[in-house]
Amino acid sequence: MGKKKGTYTLIFELPAPHAIHVGALGDSEFPAGGYAYTGSAFGPGGLARVDRHRRVAAGERDARHWHVDFLAGHPDSSLRTAVETPGEDIECAVARRLGSGPVDGFGASDCACPSHLAYRESIRSLVDDVETAHEAEVRR
Repeated sequence: MGKKKGTYTLIFELPAPHAIHVGALGDSEFPAGGYAYTGSAFGPGGLARVDRHRRVAAGERDARHWHVDFLAGHPDSSLRTAVETPGEDIECAVARRLGSGPVDGFGASDCACPSHLAYRESIRSLVDDVETAHEAEVRR
C-alpha cells in the first residue's frame, strides 16, 4: 500500500521579530507571532514530507529546498503543530481562506496564489483558523 497523500499546514511560532533570508525571495521581515504554511504532498513520499519539515525544524536536517525550510530552520522559530488532510487536494483553497502573510510569493511559486504563508499575532487563533479552513474545504 502506498504512502498517504494530501494537504497539510505547518504552524510555527516566532517569539520575536526577525529578518529571515528566504532563498530566492531574499531577506524578509517576520513579526513576532504565529505562521501557517500550507502545502501539498502528492509525490512519492506523500505526507511523510511533514516529517521531513519536522526534522528541519528540530535542527536534524540542514537542507533548505523550499521556502518553508528557511522559516522552519530559523533558530528562534518553533514548529508547534501540523494539520493534515489526507486524500484532499485543497492546498490553494486553504491558503486563500487563511490569507496572505508578510512574505509575498512564499510557498506559491507553482501557483497563482499571492502566498501560502499566513500570519496571526496569536498562535491560538491561528491554530483554530487552520483547523476551520481544512474542515470547510473538505465539506465543500
